[in-house]
Amino acid sequence: MDGAATGEQSNPGGRPRDPALDEAIIRATRRRLVLDGYSKMALGDIASDAGVSRPTLYRRWPGKFELVVDALDWGFRAQLDSYPPLDLAALPPREAFAEAVRRVDPCYVNPDAIILQGGFMGEQPRAPELLQILRERAVEPRLALLVDVLRGLQERGHVRADLDADALTTMCFGSFFGAFLRGDPGGAPFAERVTATVWPLIGLPDDGARRREGAVADS
Repeated sequence: MDGAATGEQSNPGGRPRDPALDEAIIRATRRRLVLDGYSKMALGDIASDAGVSRPTLYRRWPGKFELVVDALDWGFRAQLDSYPPLDLAALPPREAFAEAVRRVDPCYVNPDAIILQGGFMGEQPRAPELLQILRERAVEPRLALLVDVLRGLQERGHVRADLDADALTTMCFGSFFGAFLRGDPGGAPFAERVTATVWPLIGLPDDGARRREGAVADS
């Protein structure tokens, strides 16, 4: 599936695929998902937007579903590639939490991501498999980062041991949708507001980590 989106494959018996055309089609697909939604999106419009013929599109993808799945994968890879290389375990505890919260923002890379995800929620009655794909390939990998950071902070005694990391991660993720629906600006400033609100409730003083280290040493 990755090859379909990146042009790594070649047409059997034909010329090698042009990655630039593949990317133009993928970008046009993602834009049409925002403007029209999955059900109303037409492959002819995508081909026109991308500046290619319909046969060119169909040589790459057999139908709308396969094209949309590759468009989702392309977006998720672009998001991962855009993350600054950071060793979250080496950051101060609050900053590690703050950076992980920033990265669960659906719009961390793509400002239209909330609209895209909302559109797939709306398609649940007609195409439930799309929401499942979104959940598995875009949502869960993103949220796993915050869960892992929280559990690592728990192990080192920086946050409360009784904290439900999964529930808090869901709350942080959902807060960005709430901000969008309320018309509040999101992005890094909102992520900092979430951090400033949540951290005092879950963070422990530095001596908590020292007690944890002492308990491990004594065991």
